[in-house]
Amino acid sequence: QVQLVESGGGLVEAGGSLRLSCAASGRTFTSASMGWFRGKEREFVAAIGWSGGSTRYADSVKGRFTISSDNAKNTVSLQMNSLKPEDTDVYYCAAAPGATMIFALSRSYAYWGQGTQVTVSS
Repeated sequence: QVQLVESGGGLVEAGGSLRLSCAASGRTFTSASMGWFRGKEREFVAAIGWSGGSTRYADSVKGRFTISSDNAKNTVSLQMNSLKPEDTDVYYCAAAPGATMIFALSRSYAYWGQGTQVTVSS
């Protein structure tokens, strides 16, 4: 079993920044795809290989968001800059342990966090 806990959401003005963190526990990863999704439809935002070597971004966030991982702390972070009102949503962290490639499809992930709200005011 894997537990994922997100933190770092909040309210920010358009053009501002937030940093989301996802703390993983319950299982040691040797490889995994770690992703960030948003909304009820689980829209893909970004993903990273657990080793940190590969990343992938949705076109809507490319150049504004950066995903990173810290294996020593078992965390994955999402740095969000130049935020827009349309980025407002609940953001979810997801894990696919054992994966050797990164996934953009939500159905590829077995474990999910509870979500953290991001609100961008105009």
